[in-house]
Amino acid sequence: MPIIKSAKKAIRGSLRKKAFNDRRKRAMKDIIKKIEKAAKTDKKEAEKMLSTAYAVIDKGAKKGVIKKNNAARKKSRLSRLVK
Repeated sequence: MPIIKSAKKAIRGSLRKKAFNDRRKRAMKDIIKKIEKAAKTDKKEAEKMLSTAYAVIDKGAKKGVIKKNNAARKKSRLSRLVK
């Protein structure tokens, strides 16, 4: 455990950031799973959800949760799946 006051504050900050990052990651995984499931049954429905998935993935990349190329790869795979 940290002893120095600034180290304690850094731990609190990193835990807060982890919570936000985990939330964004979970949102990305959820929407991707929904689209993959919908693509098997109803392509039109999956295509409608694609724009929200792009938004969620882009926000994750913008905030640094995932890297830019990782986001591009996820979006590419989703669009290929839906088409």
